[in-house]
Amino acid sequence: MKRGGAVYIMTNEYNTTLYAGVTSDLKRRVFEHKNNFHPDSFTAKYKTYKLVYYEGFHRIEEAIGREKQIKAGTRKKKMELISKFNPKWVDLYVDVLKW
Repeated sequence: MKRGGAVYIMTNEYNTTLYAGVTSDLKRRVFEHKNNFHPDSFTAKYKTYKLVYYEGFHRIEEAIGREKQIKAGTRKKKMELISKFNPKWVDLYVDVLKW
């Protein structure tokens, strides 16, 4: 059985650092970022604890493909993507907890 997945973007308090990732469990993964489960990671180093964008997919392979597209884009493209989805750049983790 194939598992679904999600691509997501995290940022810091000032929206200056962006991190794009992919996961099969968005709730768990964002929780890990917010709680520094991996203290030597990029997200821990730059304090990117705010979830500002996500997309869900039926298959993890689709999510991986989308992550590659996002990562290949410019910072400007990422910021436009976030602004269109989440104009106020609020933390969307509360929404994800309702899944």
